Amino acid sequence: MALGLRPERGWLNDANPHVINFYRWIQRGLVIASAQTHSEAAYYRNRTRFNRVITGGDAHSAEAAALFYYLNRTGYNGLCRFNRSGEFNVPFGRYKKVAYVRDFSPWRDVLAGWRFTTGDFEAMALDPDDFVYADPPYDVEFTQYARTKFTWDDQVRTAMWLSRHPGPVVLVNQATRRVRELYGDLGFTLRYHAAPRRISCNGDRRAAKEILAIRE
Repeated sequence: MALGLRPERGWLNDANPHVINFYRWIQRGLVIASAQTHSEAAYYRNRTRFNRVITGGDAHSAEAAALFYYLNRTGYNGLCRFNRSGEFNVPFGRYKKVAYVRDFSPWRDVLAGWRFTTGDFEAMALDPDDFVYADPPYDVEFTQYARTKFTWDDQVRTAMWLSRHPGPVVLVNQATRRVRELYGDLGFTLRYHAAPRRISCNGDRRAAKEILAIRE
């Protein structure tokens, strides 16, 4: 959503350092020179290599960014999942064809004024008039996309943090009863829509009911 608006400046923060590393290298004009082969054998070789790179202390390298992109495009159902040891453990996907991108340099100018950080959202020092788009893990059973889970306490913490921000806020989440109550009680305007599932841990592609919680 934020990239679609094409702002001249922005701040993208995520708890997953590999996502942020990928965007930082896109900002530098990442061009992937290594082979991107759509095969099960190649996938598991690259997954092993990626885990060796990140456990070996090179998680911020261009190679790590390129491998992360390949694994995310090729892995099962678009999942991004790490075990408690910090290793990527998504199995091979079952796609007939994958359209890989090698040259990300056209995005370099688009992201020139952006800032990319990883860490807890409450550490972000926002300006009072900043527009915030928040997309935390959905309120569903599986939330362990990194070493630690995103719990319900974290969902509440997110809502309280957003409610204190004086500028405009938009949050998207699964429209569960407790999410509706949480943001409704904090005075957010609630809107609903059916969104396609492009990422799923079980292959379910049925539309999910999402909530947009808005404060202007």
